[in-house]
Amino acid sequence: MNNKNDFHEKKEFINTFLHCIIKPFKMVMSTKTFKILIISACSFCFGIISAGVGVYISKTQVLKTGMGGYETTSAASFESYNQMQMPEQILTEEELASPVSNSPVLTYETYRVKKGDMIGYIADKYDITQDTIISVNNIKQSRLIQVGQYLKIPSMPGILYTVKKDGETPQSIAKKYDINAEKCAFVNSLTPESSLIAGTSLFVPDAELDWATRQEINGDLFHKPLHARYWLSSPYGWRDSPFDAGKRTFHGGIDMAIGQGTPIYAALDGKVTATGFNSVYGNYVIITHHSGYKSLYGHMSRITCKKGNFVYTNTKIGEVGSTGMSTGPHLHFTVYKNGKTVNPLTLLN
Repeated sequence: MNNKNDFHEKKEFINTFLHCIIKPFKMVMSTKTFKILIISACSFCFGIISAGVGVYISKTQVLKTGMGGYETTSAASFESYNQMQMPEQILTEEELASPVSNSPVLTYETYRVKKGDMIGYIADKYDITQDTIISVNNIKQSRLIQVGQYLKIPSMPGILYTVKKDGETPQSIAKKYDINAEKCAFVNSLTPESSLIAGTSLFVPDAELDWATRQEINGDLFHKPLHARYWLSSPYGWRDSPFDAGKRTFHGGIDMAIGQGTPIYAALDGKVTATGFNSVYGNYVIITHHSGYKSLYGHMSRITCKKGNFVYTNTKIGEVGSTGMSTGPHLHFTVYKNGKTVNPLTLLN
């Protein structure tokens, strides 16, 4: 009985104790002040969490987009801010007018020729001229560039020039090519009046090759002297002699086999400086052209021009034959450059 009484007494004590604590707590919770405190605490916690999430998102977004900078609502406000941050650099009228102040620095890069490349395509890619690539790389025949070949590509159009005699200056060279002397001097780290030694090489910006040189390098200088289809019976260079069995001889031109009497035309405009007959070429004609070129036409059956005539590419100068040392009707065609033979096939368009 005593144990039961003790248990009931303890239970009543605990209930009384809890009632004393919970009742005031319920009374507090039911008040408006307590509700305000709870709402404020929740708002504070939510604010902390929101701020943290916002910082994380903004950092992630900046990394993804790389955005940043001074935000403005108008051009005027930007100009105002920009002037505060970066003072304007003031140039004089002379500096603004001077081409040297705007001249780029000459640099070079390397290009490796790929299959299908042509000089014109490469020049367009780098915004320079064909003359630039030809001159800088000392190309003699533009048709012969090879896959895998390395080309130097300058950062601006122009050509290389070799000083012909002592005393030339950037100013005198610029005058030849009708370009700006100050720019020419600036690119080569010289003054317009700098005296140069013969053999010195300069890059002449904006200059171009002369017409004859360009046509020669591109293989378009000479026209075919036969306007009908022919057979190349003997090329330029060493060959087995058609007259001395087992002997090698150098053939200084090309043989163009075609029917007897086919018209022959001047391959390039020029003046007829010789006509005649000899034991090797039979009836022949020699025409002198510009830029140190001459052309010879041999084995003619008939000559239709005279010494001293000025002829054009549409002027008939003779007819195909087999005179002189010949095995059949054909035209022997030789081209001389400054007195030396060159391969005509590299010059014919």
